[in-house]
Amino acid sequence: MKHDLHCKEILAQLSDYIDSELATCLCAEIEAHLDSCPDCQVMVDTLRKTVTLYRQCPPDELPADVRARLHKVLRLEERSAD
Repeated sequence: MKHDLHCKEILAQLSDYIDSELATCLCAEIEAHLDSCPDCQVMVDTLRKTVTLYRQCPPDELPADVRARLHKVLRLEERSAD
């Protein structure tokens, strides 16, 4: 049964839609909604741009002291799990 998607449903599935992780039929329904809903279209465009910008940025390096503390905590957690 086909149903109309409302804005809340679009927002709930936006990340999966952007990442192409939804079924083709659901993507078609979302795209039909986007054709008639400028607010949701703005949300999709904004998220796509944000993801693109994030992927273009080089990863930040952790300061050495933070890295050392993180590794210490991770080793402690591994030992307590044994």
